[in-house]
Amino acid sequence: MNFKSDSEEKPHFCQVCGFPFTKKKDMLRHVQTHTEKKPHSCEVCNLSFTRKEHMSQHILTHTGEKPYSCEMCASSFAKKENMLRHMRTHMEEKPYSCEVCGSSFQTKQNVVIHMRTHTGEKPYSCEVCCSSFTRKQHLLLHMRMHTGEKPYSCEICGYLFTQKQNMLKHMRIHTGEKPYSCKVCGSSFTRKEHMLQHMRTHTGEKPYSCDICDFSFTQKQSMLQHMRTHTGEKPYSCEVCCSSFARKQNMLQHMQTHTGEKPYSCEVCGSFFTRKQSMLQHMRTHTGEKPYSCEVCGSSFKRNQHMLQHLRTHTGEKPYSCQICGYSFTRKQHMLQHVRTHTGEKPYSCEVCGSTFTTKQHMLQHMRTHTGEKPYSCEICGSSFTMKHHMLQHKRMHTGEKLK
Repeated sequence: MNFKSDSEEKPHFCQVCGFPFTKKKDMLRHVQTHTEKKPHSCEVCNLSFTRKEHMSQHILTHTGEKPYSCEMCASSFAKKENMLRHMRTHMEEKPYSCEVCGSSFQTKQNVVIHMRTHTGEKPYSCEVCCSSFTRKQHLLLHMRMHTGEKPYSCEICGYLFTQKQNMLKHMRIHTGEKPYSCKVCGSSFTRKEHMLQHMRTHTGEKPYSCDICDFSFTQKQSMLQHMRTHTGEKPYSCEVCCSSFARKQNMLQHMQTHTGEKPYSCEVCGSFFTRKQSMLQHMRTHTGEKPYSCEVCGSSFKRNQHMLQHLRTHTGEKPYSCQICGYSFTRKQHMLQHVRTHTGEKPYSCEVCGSTFTTKQHMLQHMRTHTGEKPYSCEICGSSFTMKHHMLQHKRMHTGEKLK
């Protein structure tokens, strides 16, 4: 190690590593890091230190004393350097710079850690699985995966966490605290990442893109779920019947078909539903609300899916294709019904006579031949019909409209 350039200004050298110092006392203090001599001990817990000032700072962890206060926000600290570091958050001062890329930082330690992104150095290694990390804190967090240690507990419900930050986030469920606010509309959130996701509804930013079709998303989770439409991956399985799903939410909803659980109820008529979304959609049958509007013609719909299907009448898009003959359709349901004309499958059967049908609609129409039900009535003469198509044909006799 070459310290020749510092020899004139720093005449005192460590005899072990050769590091130069301006003052002899600083050099003697440094030598103790090689000898592991720690002459200063804490009277409370007997922890020992190489420097007296370090021992004095440590004692404050027992007394709780925080003698250094921020002049701008009155936050207090046990160490002067921590207070000075905090002060930079107000002044936005970043006096330490990376020599490689020029990025600036508030502390020298952060520069050292950042440099590892250039050098690839990972000095902290796990003794169990040999994973390595750039920060000691990350190694300690990783070790809890092996030990199962969860040192942070919720004071209200006792739930345990491996990280303090996760425990603090969880606590907001009980306190209702929402410290992160949107600067555009003022909406508040319990987590910073949720606020950042919300901000994208204002900016239109979609930073996550599918590698296969380049479709972009505001959230990484949505992009990963979309990727499964290409890969066919279904990582979530039902424990009862082993059905698999691309989304965890869909698997949990499916599980309710086994348990019979319907936790969501309509406040108007008391009907129960397995999904909250289904209950909200049902509520619109009472309120008449149609919150989804077509940007082209202004038609409104109760469901977003119905609006998207309607849009295809303007765009001409037919995203669902028959793999047998290539015929394309605007709706997936129509494509599946068409495929049955090739396979001959008739999954819907009449409970009375056993006749089978390719579509549910055809089966319900057939059932009326047994029940005698005629739900479609002519508004002019009152004649009733089992099928809507027959009623429309009949109305043309009154209007004089010619059949096509």
